[in-house]
Amino acid sequence: MRTFCAIHRRLLLVVGLSAVCGAIGASQGLPAIAATAADATTVAAMKQFGVEEIVFATRKTVGEHWYANFGYYANPKIPADNHLYRDGGRLCKLNLRTGRRVTLLDDPRGNVRDPQPHYDASKILFSYRRGGTANYHLYEINTDGAGLRQLTDGPWDDIEPSYLPDGGIVFVSSRCKRWVNCWLTQVAVLHRCDADGKNIRQLSGNIEQDNTPWPLPDGRILHTRWEYVDRSQVTYHHLWVVNPDGTRQTVYFGNQTPGTVMIDAKPIPGSDKIVASFSPGHGKPEHEGTVVVIDPKAGPDAPASVCVVTKAATFRDPWAFSEHAFMAACGPSLVFLDGDGRTRQLYSLSPEETRAGYRCHEPRPLQPRTREMVVVDVTRPELATGRLLLTNVYDGRNMAGVKPGTIKKLLVLESLPKPINYTGGMEPLSYGGTFTLERIVGTAPVEADGSAYFDVPALRSVFFVALDENDLAVKRMQSFVSVQPGETTGCVGCHEPRTQTPRRTTFPQAAHHAASKIQPIDDVPDVFDFPRDIQPILDNLCVNCHGYDKTPAGGPRAGRLILSGDRGPMYSHGYYMMTIASLFSDGRNRPRSNYAPRTLGSSASKILTMLDGNHYGVKATAMQKKRLRLWIDSAGAYPGTYAALGTGMIGGYEHNEQVAGDRDWPATRAGAEAIDRRCASCHDKTGRLLPRTLSDERGVSFWQPSIGDPRLNASRHIVFNLTRPEKSMILLAPLAQAAGGWGLCRDSKTKQAVTVFADATDPDYQKLLALCRAGKDHLDRIKRFDMPGFRPRPEYVREMKRFGALPASFDVDRDPIDVYETDRCYWQSL
Repeated sequence: MRTFCAIHRRLLLVVGLSAVCGAIGASQGLPAIAATAADATTVAAMKQFGVEEIVFATRKTVGEHWYANFGYYANPKIPADNHLYRDGGRLCKLNLRTGRRVTLLDDPRGNVRDPQPHYDASKILFSYRRGGTANYHLYEINTDGAGLRQLTDGPWDDIEPSYLPDGGIVFVSSRCKRWVNCWLTQVAVLHRCDADGKNIRQLSGNIEQDNTPWPLPDGRILHTRWEYVDRSQVTYHHLWVVNPDGTRQTVYFGNQTPGTVMIDAKPIPGSDKIVASFSPGHGKPEHEGTVVVIDPKAGPDAPASVCVVTKAATFRDPWAFSEHAFMAACGPSLVFLDGDGRTRQLYSLSPEETRAGYRCHEPRPLQPRTREMVVVDVTRPELATGRLLLTNVYDGRNMAGVKPGTIKKLLVLESLPKPINYTGGMEPLSYGGTFTLERIVGTAPVEADGSAYFDVPALRSVFFVALDENDLAVKRMQSFVSVQPGETTGCVGCHEPRTQTPRRTTFPQAAHHAASKIQPIDDVPDVFDFPRDIQPILDNLCVNCHGYDKTPAGGPRAGRLILSGDRGPMYSHGYYMMTIASLFSDGRNRPRSNYAPRTLGSSASKILTMLDGNHYGVKATAMQKKRLRLWIDSAGAYPGTYAALGTGMIGGYEHNEQVAGDRDWPATRAGAEAIDRRCASCHDKTGRLLPRTLSDERGVSFWQPSIGDPRLNASRHIVFNLTRPEKSMILLAPLAQAAGGWGLCRDSKTKQAVTVFADATDPDYQKLLALCRAGKDHLDRIKRFDMPGFRPRPEYVREMKRFGALPASFDVDRDPIDVYETDRCYWQSL
């Protein structure tokens, strides 16, 4: 078997988008279907492991991300019927010896997925969307096809169930009431229920997907956890374990290894190893990937622990009989694999089924199996908090140079789930930064020996920033922790290797007293809003030099850096320029983690070092510095409400066409012609390409723009002023100084000054001004979150009503709404 690294470099991301269908219906009791029997060698190999029958599902593949296969899209613009599933699903049983398939359940207008036989092989647990309904729920059926019974219900999707040794069921569900932070689909996280579907409770505080839970022999639940707290949204989806009561969450493998979706993991009988699917990049549809074996003995971050079984990333839902014998789905077939990846066909769908789009999924042997160990439930549901014990904050990776006594407290942050989402980008929350809002919970003290012991709210996605005596960030956690009610858990130090035990020899000082209470920071907002909370500071301290109103001929006095609150097509000029000028340090959305001390957040942010009187005498008050510091350390977002999503923007992430652009406006066509005629000959040669429209990104990455790219300084986000169109840089820069412009244009060869517009009467100047005014008029109509009369999108209101944060009778066109308070009601309801 090959090593992980050699194959991993060759894996390619394949993400498709296809329409899904909408007819619904059901039927049962179909006759057995003959198929080509597996050859005698394959049957003998399976019989060696006591397997004579296999249960599996067939359905039409959804051509989407690995997680987007239930529920509906946020906005019905794509696809036409708005659902993330196709109609037509069957639960099947295959006799390997005879090659005969018995259909236990067939629903041409419904869907079947995720079967798992019971420990005694007498019944099968699975997820089923009945024809005529919109949601998947948990069902059981006897292995002879009789006794179909529904276990869960409601307006939520319950998928990927697994029996637990204590008699319960673990599954993932959209009952968590949140949406994928970078896509238009819903989130499902770990839940559990009793055997009859009662007493459902949430096990995970994740604001992104959990997937494919399965119990290990020791009783812990192995599963996939997707997270991107302050790091790339497309590269961290790895294997974690948790107790069946939701306690003791910890990484199992891969959280320091970006670039692969590690999913469908299950234990290998007779060993400590597991089999899993490694789906390349951001994951292929339906979990398709490479079959691998992982040996956890070397720890969760050792690439050498992975042996690759198959070279091709075309297999789904692997099942292990031993370390060298596996079963998986591949296209319309079920296959047997040996340890070197050689495959033999077990079964294949008929040509008619294949042409209709059906594929095989989730093959499982139908045979009795041993129950795993039972882990006792230690939660206390009557409590609202759990406790965390940090042994020594200085004990961990990449902490060189941080002397004992440096860290005085922890800033406790909560990564807030989204009630809706519209695009594949982060706009307008940030420009290439955070996809989420972060709430400031408060601070917890760190003792002189580096220990901390404090209460944290249960079932929340919380993380920490280590602060020095000046409350500046020393080290930042780029993951999250979630505790159950009444749980006490902890960690060794700051980013410590998971194979490391505490090195201290004395009892932590923090553990000598009761758990501390997190101290709220009462004199600042817990969720910052840039126009409301940060722009006034820039207006007071910076805009006199870095603005338009007192700008002398030749451009702004201070490096042509504009920090005013004038609005561009998506962001304010101040927010955009602070980002591209790196005035605050932001490693968010980069495919890396565990930065060196003081390289992320407030300690590394230039804006804070320029406000102590050394920068042209500018001196901020203590409160101004505090607000800037906490805004930086809590995501550095532009809006302070998720109601801003999909609103107040001209142009956006083009992939899903959720935000309208201006390409078809008459003023845009005329303006683009003027740019081509008067500006392109120089700008296109120098690389400082000018946008031709208000929504033209000119090929710059919408989620990872490269700071220093010359296109950023001439971006649509800064050259168009939709608050004061006549102050647009696209007008001021080429306008002669004598006419009130900046006269910045130079010949691309001689670098000599060139007069493009001698005065404002130039017809092309007027066309550009008309384009900017058309943008202002449009923005005044559609409204941005910080503009009077702003209204959220109907989809935001729909979900807030569904989640109970708004009354069912609320009318978005009539009733007043405080979107900040609505967001808060939603978060508190979780």
